[in-house]
This record gives sequence, structure tokens and C-alpha cells, in this order.
Amino acid sequence: MRLLLVEDDFPLAAVFAEALEDSGYVVDVAHDGEAGWYQATEIEYALILLDFMLPKLDGIGLCQRLRARGCTIPIIMLTARDTSTDKVLGLDAGADDYLIKPVDLPELLARIRAVLRRGQTTPTSLLSWGDLYLHPSNHEVTYAQQPVLLTPTEFSLLELFLRSGLRVLSRRVIINHLWDLEDPPGEETVKAHIKGLRQKLKQVGAPAELIETIRGIGYRLRSMP
Repeated sequence: MRLLLVEDDFPLAAVFAEALEDSGYVVDVAHDGEAGWYQATEIEYALILLDFMLPKLDGIGLCQRLRARGCTIPIIMLTARDTSTDKVLGLDAGADDYLIKPVDLPELLARIRAVLRRGQTTPTSLLSWGDLYLHPSNHEVTYAQQPVLLTPTEFSLLELFLRSGLRVLSRRVIINHLWDLEDPPGEETVKAHIKGLRQKLKQVGAPAELIETIRGIGYRLRSMP
């Protein structure tokens, strides 16, 4: 699951990013409001962590601009300004939640989970495709009731396919969802992970082309009969 952190304090952003990545999230970091705007409109994020005070475009302005565009990505506002007025400003601008710095990391992670649960499709929802089942909450995958042992990257890749349905995903889209933008892998890496995922699914009886290749475009789940 990919998150965007917009925070101009470089050391604090590094602390937040490390804690989030240790919890299984992929994190992109922007250090000013305009960079945050660009990334939020170019990449599909599950949630945005947004600092109140930012250079170029502050958190309130960025939140308002995103909501005016119709963006429904959950937003948690972070600020050192502990006043009810600022909290009201953040919530009225379209933030879903509000945390005061210094932020307790376990509380931040709990707030993220709570905000994500408010949506219809949550990170703990059971995902299925025919006899294939994926449990995001405990990272378990089964096919026809047989366990499928996947690496973390293979699990994230399969989760992305299940959440995308019949949508075709290009290698570039897959990279943008699963890897850090500062050090993305080459497209051959995507091919290798898909090959490994297919092999593990085939070993438990899944169709060889459960994940099918759409030549020249990308990959998607095969339609169920």
C-alpha cells in the first residue's frame, strides 16, 4: 500500500518514512506543497500524510486544492500548532484526521489504519478471485484451500492485481505502486516477480495464465469462466 508523506522537516520525514516502511507501507516523500500536489495528482495513493506548514504551498492550500479537484484520497494533517482553530481549519479544508506534533508513532499508525478502514475497501478486507483468497490483515494467500507461500513483493503484487480486477496494469504502473520512487527497479524486475508469482500459483493448481499478459500493454487477472 502506497502512502505520500508531505513534510518539509527532512530528519522528521526520514523518521516517519522508516516507521511506515517497517509497517509494510511503500512511502513517497515530498518536501514542499507544490511537489506534494504534483505527486498526489500523478500517482494513486492510499493515504496522504500532510504537514500544516509547508513551503511553496501550505498544507491547508494543498488539501483544499486536492478536494476541489475531486480527490478522495484520505488525508491526515500533521502540525505543531496545538490550537482548536488550526484543527478546524484543517478539517474544514478536507482533512480526514488531525495529529499534533510531536507525533507518537504507534498512534500515527493506528490513526492511519482507522482512516483507511472508513473506506469501503480497506486493507483488512478479504480479497478473492475464484478459488484464490488473499487476507491482507495476516498476509495469507490460499488457492483451493491450499496455502501459497509468497515473498513480501509477490504478496503486494498479487494484492495489487486483486484490487485492480480486470484492469490492465503496465509495468510502469506496477513499479509506481510497489516501489520507492527514489530507487525504482527496472521493468525486467517486474517480469521476474510475475514469473515467480505465476510459478507458485501453478504449484497449487491455479491456471498457468491466472495472471495473463496483454502484449504491448501489461498484465491483468484472467477473466473467470
